[in-house]
Amino acid sequence: MEDIIKILESGEAENKIKILQTLDNTNNLKILEQIILRLNDDSIQVRGEAFNTLLLNQNKISKILINNLNSSNKNIRGFTSLVLANRNEKIAIPEIMKLIEDEHGMVRSCAIGALGYLKADKITDIILKLLSDSNLEVQKSALQAAIQVNAIISKNKIEEISKNNDQQIKNLLLKLKK
Repeated sequence: MEDIIKILESGEAENKIKILQTLDNTNNLKILEQIILRLNDDSIQVRGEAFNTLLLNQNKISKILINNLNSSNKNIRGFTSLVLANRNEKIAIPEIMKLIEDEHGMVRSCAIGALGYLKADKITDIILKLLSDSNLEVQKSALQAAIQVNAIISKNKIEEISKNNDQQIKNLLLKLKK
């Protein structure tokens, strides 16, 4: 176990990935914490593999993941909310909701994306608020969430969002209108 932790902490990306690929069934707390820390790795491939490892883990790790929504690290907060959503952990909804006020746009974007994916109840007000967020990615995620939960968006709000002149937003607005 110490060798695994040592490689995950300071090994080369290739070695971290190889080890992460073998850990999708662990319930060892120290190793799970190391996997979660890899959500903030310098290497995007390592971050992706850590995400995958947590997603595929069949053990009851939701409490550990939920606790990490309070991490001081924005990548861990954001990506953990997405892991929880992809694991369909509806019990995490109240904690994920807290992240929509996060100071980092990436975290707000992940949080509203997770809530939409989980089809959280009564999030239309949150969606409407985030459609006016200063961060374009948050607006896109809020629009996607609106589609997922069939939120009703006023014509004024749709016109406001349309002013961004962003192709992805235009595509999402077409889906919203259907």
